[in-house]
Amino acid sequence: MNRLLSGVSAGVIMLACAVGAANAAELPGKFEGVTIDAKLIGGQQYEKLYERIAEWEKATGAKVNILSKKNHFELDKEIKSDIATGGISWCVGSNHSSFAPQYPDIYTDLLALLPPEEVAKFVPAVIDASTLGGKLVMLPRAQFDVSALYYQKSLYQDDAKKAAFKEKYGYELTPPDTWAQVSDQAEFFAAPPNFYGTQFAGKEEAINGRFYEMLVAEGGEYLDKDGRPAFNSEAGIKALDWFVKLYKDKAVPPGTTNYLWDDLGQGFASGSIAVNLDWPGWASFFNDPKSSKVAGNVGVKVQPAGSSGKRTGWSGHHGFSVTEDCANKEAAASLVWWLTNEDSQKLESAPGPLPTRTAVWEYNIKAAEGDAYKTEVLQAFQEAAKHAFPVPQTAEWIEISNAVYPELQAAILGDKTSKEALDSAAEKATGILEDAGKL
Repeated sequence: MNRLLSGVSAGVIMLACAVGAANAAELPGKFEGVTIDAKLIGGQQYEKLYERIAEWEKATGAKVNILSKKNHFELDKEIKSDIATGGISWCVGSNHSSFAPQYPDIYTDLLALLPPEEVAKFVPAVIDASTLGGKLVMLPRAQFDVSALYYQKSLYQDDAKKAAFKEKYGYELTPPDTWAQVSDQAEFFAAPPNFYGTQFAGKEEAINGRFYEMLVAEGGEYLDKDGRPAFNSEAGIKALDWFVKLYKDKAVPPGTTNYLWDDLGQGFASGSIAVNLDWPGWASFFNDPKSSKVAGNVGVKVQPAGSSGKRTGWSGHHGFSVTEDCANKEAAASLVWWLTNEDSQKLESAPGPLPTRTAVWEYNIKAAEGDAYKTEVLQAFQEAAKHAFPVPQTAEWIEISNAVYPELQAAILGDKTSKEALDSAAEKATGILEDAGKL
């Protein structure tokens, strides 16, 4: 996170200072009689923030009409359908750094609608990543994502398990620092059908992203310097074999190829998973006895490293955008600002998500003093953020993901070898990039 905080984009900040339609004192503004239609991401970790919409309505006199509330994969399909049919009649949409390059033209430049001093309060590197073609296409929320490793502490305190593990694998049983150790421990802890060593999200961009970061950790690359698919390599086979072996050995739940993020969160909270690579937004949920059977038994540490010595670190961030076709851009920008302002980021980051405003990050570190678990979480994710890296910056990333993930699933389920699956996936990805004129 120190590197993230220091990643200043001077050009973006200078541009922000040169424009801006209002003074900070004027926000949130007055918009009596205006209705803002919105399409938002849904999910347990996002819902608390949306309670603040009623406060914005009261302050501004405007109303918000939520047209959709879906996971981002489904929301992405809906937005693409709207584009295809010319149906962008709504004003505010959830966005994500992995999805944004696909449709920069439908979103307006927020630098022209927001005070420059407000834009300058965000972590500059995240503003830079939210800027496409010189346009600030989304304002980041307190959802900077990079995954760290959650684990059940009691498993590592059991003397019988420690002795049995050392006898079988030849080294001490401690929270894993490499993905090879995760594999060993997942197989050791697994006792299907009631308990599993680990899990992973097995479809959509979720499995492609996990494969991508494992590929990088194994020393490979997804696209080469010429933008050509390069994941069907020795490193790619090693990365995919990691998922294949865990599934074959029944160290992961049998339904894992149908899992997305909420399934993983509920799975670890159920007490049936030993170690779980997951996002910061789940930290509070996992340690809350109202929602989690492992509350009080959760450890968190930096994500493990692959055989190259590099740690996994697939990362991105969520935000909100305003459409070019919105009839009330100023009101829409006010709502986007409200949902990402300091109060909103303090609320949203309190359970564990990483904020994208510098002051809120500093506030959270101070607020965690005296709370051992929150301090452990912040330290783990602060370290995890040092190893963060984005997806390949191509507008075809999601389209490629949609073509690649069924091939990854085929290998995991044993229908193809890893090499066969990756060769087929690379052929499909190459075709997509050729059709887009990128190759």
